[in-house]
Amino acid sequence: MATPIKQATADFLAQKRIAVAGVSREKGGAHGGNVVYGRLKERGYEVFPVNPNAEEVEGDPCFQDIASIPDGVNAVVIATNPADSPAVMQDCIDAGVGHVWMHRSFGQGSVSDEATTLGRNAGVTVIAGGCPLMYAPTNDVGHNIMRVMLNIGGKIPKEA
Repeated sequence: MATPIKQATADFLAQKRIAVAGVSREKGGAHGGNVVYGRLKERGYEVFPVNPNAEEVEGDPCFQDIASIPDGVNAVVIATNPADSPAVMQDCIDAGVGHVWMHRSFGQGSVSDEATTLGRNAGVTVIAGGCPLMYAPTNDVGHNIMRVMLNIGGKIPKEA
């Protein structure tokens, strides 16, 4: 059963332990994953960077995969190349994560049909597109404008 996007985004952002998979090692970079990671952290979430090629991200310890995060997480933002999204989704399923958001603003982002199907078939609530920063309590004016523009262009999913 599909969940309306408004409910899915609220449920996702109600989670307090969130991993961001695919953050860049480059400090202060404009990579979408790093922007999401920083904003969630600023807004009081317990956030965990995931990158198998980094020991540290933004000055914080980085985890090699979802399973290596102590005590697990409730939600994951996937900000990887879409070719890597199915493997990350499988990691989420194996770790019992119930909420996954595949980041996409413009272009394909991290969205993968294979990952979406894999997650949904396993009972995961999957948001396939958009950005968590487009919704309260993590939003800002720029992301609000982006949400309106992407919604007009049909790039924001209507359901998860």
